[in-house]
Amino acid sequence: MPFKAFAFDAYGTLFDVHAAIARHRQAMGPEAEAFSALWRLKQLEYSWTRSLMGRTFDFWTLTGHALDFCFARFPGVDPALRGPLLDAYYNLDAFADVRPVLEAVRAARLRAVIFTNGTSAMAEAAARSAGIDGLVEGVVSVETLGAFKTVPEAYRLVHERLELVPGEVALVSSNRWDVAGATAFGMPAIWVNRTGQPDEYADLAPVKVIAGLAGLLE
Repeated sequence: MPFKAFAFDAYGTLFDVHAAIARHRQAMGPEAEAFSALWRLKQLEYSWTRSLMGRTFDFWTLTGHALDFCFARFPGVDPALRGPLLDAYYNLDAFADVRPVLEAVRAARLRAVIFTNGTSAMAEAAARSAGIDGLVEGVVSVETLGAFKTVPEAYRLVHERLELVPGEVALVSSNRWDVAGATAFGMPAIWVNRTGQPDEYADLAPVKVIAGLAGLLE
């Protein structure tokens, strides 16, 4: 592998963001899937719009705001589930391919960190819950920036924390917009296209497209 380190995006790449809903699907009823999709959409939307306005909250707070919007949009879902749904972000499930790939990266003596819009507390708790905290050096969170990916400062931050220069760290992300942001900064990016989405941002192409994390080892 040509890189010295991998910066793994957390949500959607290592951790299944829809696991929170899956645990409460029966209590939520038939609108659970649509609720989950909208929650993720609004979570991301608020991170981008707040960054542009320069009026940000931390990702945990934005996640709560997005959840409140979903309860308003789907009044049939019991609002008493707010606490349990938010708490689930601290123990999200990791995808099945995460552990073997992180173990292989460590065996190859390559460095690995979790690089996230989430707060350090959120990502560290999820990593402990999934049993992968010992397979990464730690969490690099953008929480200190007052802005979220895809601002260039976010990608600069991960290089500063690892004390490596652009070209030595590869982003690994399932989010095409994240891949585009890294590429615009000058950071090689690998797109984990788990759900077979069409490509976009043609001028900001990843260095590699893989269907799952196992493709990282090929």
